Amino acid sequence: MIIDTHTHFYDPSRPQGVPWPGPDSELYRTVLPEHARELAEPEGVTGTVVVEASAWVDDNQWILDLAAEDPFIVGLVGHIDPDRPEFGAELDRFADHPQFVGIRCGTGQFGDIEAGSFIADMELLASKELELDVLVGKDLLGNVTRLARHLPELRVVINHVASVRIDGEAADPEWVDAINAVAECPSVYMKVSGFMESSAVQPAPAAVDFYRPVFDAMWEAFGEDRLVFGSNWPVSERAGDYKRCVDIVKAYFGEKGEAASNKYFYANSKAAYRWPDPA
Repeated sequence: MIIDTHTHFYDPSRPQGVPWPGPDSELYRTVLPEHARELAEPEGVTGTVVVEASAWVDDNQWILDLAAEDPFIVGLVGHIDPDRPEFGAELDRFADHPQFVGIRCGTGQFGDIEAGSFIADMELLASKELELDVLVGKDLLGNVTRLARHLPELRVVINHVASVRIDGEAADPEWVDAINAVAECPSVYMKVSGFMESSAVQPAPAAVDFYRPVFDAMWEAFGEDRLVFGSNWPVSERAGDYKRCVDIVKAYFGEKGEAASNKYFYANSKAAYRWPDPA
């Protein structure tokens, strides 16, 4: 069983359209759970955690409505921006929904975590036992570390291999130092996603050895209990197809043994996101 913890669904044909992706993007088409299943189920993927890319608050409900109709969606990482007066009310609107598992923040929120109400909002998130996805690079991982130390009860999932450039050579030493520091916080997970998009060679290579230096660094830092699978589909299609993405990590984690592979593809996502068991 495999849970893909990073997909995006959207439908530009809705009357209100979508705020992302734009009409000039190759991604601008209807992308729904049934389209993901066509690609994912043949690879053994049994469910997905959706990461909401729309900044429209009501679109969190749109995904939750999809989840009510399709058990392929096991969880939603919502889009609710902190450091705003509305944050608490908007979080309360969704927090009790079983499939609502957390929110995602990016570089805009992590530039100065002491500013405004950001820390208080993260404390509220933790009090509701929700998690935080984080989309940052090596330059802001220090602030993620500080947040995790301040709020050790908050589960944090770093997205997309912390945006490291992958070129088949030794991993960026500054990035390695940064992930080693944040990995000292036991509540922090690393999502091994977006690695094909981070490749300096495009289309992304299929050979696992091209990614091995970066994968090895994450394995050394986070171990078998805090690495999580995510595809970043359909964005990942810019670099390679869904099967290639899954095959690369199946090859790498298969080398680590069945127990470690099962954790990466399933058990660690359950620990990080606490998505509900199917009814």
